[in-house]
Amino acid sequence: MATTGATTGIVNARVKMGTVWDRTIEVLNGRTGMIARIAVLGMLLPTVVRDGFVAFTSRANPVSMLVGAVLTIGALVAMIWAQLSIVAIATDPAVDAASARRQGSARVLPALGITVLLTIVAFLLAVPPIVVLVQSGFDFAAAANGSSAQMTPPSVGAASFTALYGLAYLLVLLWIGARLVLLNPVILNERLGVGAIRRSIQLTKGMTWRIIGVLVLFCIVLLVATGAAQSVTGIVFRLVLGADSVATAAFLAGVAGSIVTTAFTALAAVFTAQLYVATREKHAVP
Repeated sequence: MATTGATTGIVNARVKMGTVWDRTIEVLNGRTGMIARIAVLGMLLPTVVRDGFVAFTSRANPVSMLVGAVLTIGALVAMIWAQLSIVAIATDPAVDAASARRQGSARVLPALGITVLLTIVAFLLAVPPIVVLVQSGFDFAAAANGSSAQMTPPSVGAASFTALYGLAYLLVLLWIGARLVLLNPVILNERLGVGAIRRSIQLTKGMTWRIIGVLVLFCIVLLVATGAAQSVTGIVFRLVLGADSVATAAFLAGVAGSIVTTAFTALAAVFTAQLYVATREKHAVP
């Protein structure tokens, strides 16, 4: 697959995040409309449909729970498809919208499989502190119901282990996230399955701390922007719709937050595509 001419000058002994960001802006300036349409179709609309169903249906109904689960899985698949399609657009200037959608569709199942695999691994790694808390007599049911009076506090040893394990778990997740940030570009462009994990780790070698810095900054900006959008629009909708429409106001505020999240997710897909191009070129240099 051809690489974008915007990558000229990126190849260096050291990939510069500032240069990758500049190339990301160039792609967005030239292909915003194409990217936006895919982002709305694959990220925003499925999320809004899912959230709307959850907000206005009874969760106690088994049928509603089943439909909600199907919509959640569908939204995940659609988001992965949209991210892959945007990566295709950002990686190759010769790719048009139809070609990008086809490429995303062709690689969505491998990407979904790897996502499920990594989720299972992350869940299994989170099990030990749960086991320790259960053995110490901690009542998760009472904690979930907010019944603090009925809760049996964990022992000091169990609480200390859980806190330390939780901190280590978050740090490991951050490190792994940095090393696997190129998964989607590799899955799409190199047609790899599980091998994409090893390839992403190889491409990000020597860049871990810089990628972590970008990830932390991105998460902070995303949380602030999404929180602000939901808070402001939530207040406005409650004032306009009245006290009897709290659920509707909350849903509409959630839609505003989803719009912001969609924009940032699309931006992240373009950035990772350009980072992939830069690292691939660097590794191709003899």
